[in-house]
Amino acid sequence: MRIVFMGTPDFAAASLQKLLDEKYDVVGVFTQPDKPKGRGMEMTFSPVKELALKADLPVFQPVKMRDGTALEMLKQLAPDILVVVAYGKILPDDILALPKYGAINVHGSLLPKYRGAAPIQWAVLNGDKVTGVTTMHLAHDMDAGDIIFTDETEIGELETSGELFDRLMLMGAELLDKTLKAIEDGTAPSIPQNHDEATYVTMLDKTNSPIDFSKTARSVIKWIYGLQPWPVATAEIDGNTYKIFAAEYTDTKTEKKAGSVVYAGDRGIEIACGSGETVMITEIQAPGKKRMKAADFLRGHKIRVE
Repeated sequence: MRIVFMGTPDFAAASLQKLLDEKYDVVGVFTQPDKPKGRGMEMTFSPVKELALKADLPVFQPVKMRDGTALEMLKQLAPDILVVVAYGKILPDDILALPKYGAINVHGSLLPKYRGAAPIQWAVLNGDKVTGVTTMHLAHDMDAGDIIFTDETEIGELETSGELFDRLMLMGAELLDKTLKAIEDGTAPSIPQNHDEATYVTMLDKTNSPIDFSKTARSVIKWIYGLQPWPVATAEIDGNTYKIFAAEYTDTKTEKKAGSVVYAGDRGIEIACGSGETVMITEIQAPGKKRMKAADFLRGHKIRVE
């Protein structure tokens, strides 16, 4: 089975590596165009491109998918199936219809929940206890195709989005292997999604960073861990804006206003939440400073308890 792989970030590279390890016939790799990065704005390759070049696979980087260029590239490659993992581009219907087996996708949620971008982060941000990965047939509408397989996992209470991302990345690669084997032997299911249960999520940016302490302690904790490794949660404390990297639950009950500092000492910085609960911030980064334990920061800096 001739496979064209389409993907861009680390999440996709793990799936491509699995295809290489299992000796699938990958005849070409599509990835996003190179982009400038860093202070020097040097052009950088995507993780998928780096892996493809090391494996001596032909790499294609069309800027557009609807002007016929990508379609002609694919016709030359004559794939039996397209494998799409976090490619970052929407495929038009003429491309989806080209291969014998169409196109399949690995998505970082249990569809139909969390269609769209950043599903892993939003599962943490929303306090979900369970998430997973889904393989599906790509269709005209985004993330709306028939489901092939799913694999679920519990989310750790203090697990960051980055940590969950790494786990789902590997789970997705394994599920892709299972999916392709089932397609090859004709046993792959095709289960229509319940579109009435679909939810959609969007990309994150730094406007999401400020913590809303009027919410419950659990919501605050999940916001802190859900925004790692990027864009990172922030809180205004005693007139300064700090990046917040870690926090813990407490048994404290308080009537202080949400966002007030209840305690600042060797256990960290305790902040009141809207539920009358508190959270203990244990790792922060002050403006212009390094990331550090809150207790260490407080040895050289005072924060007013309200």
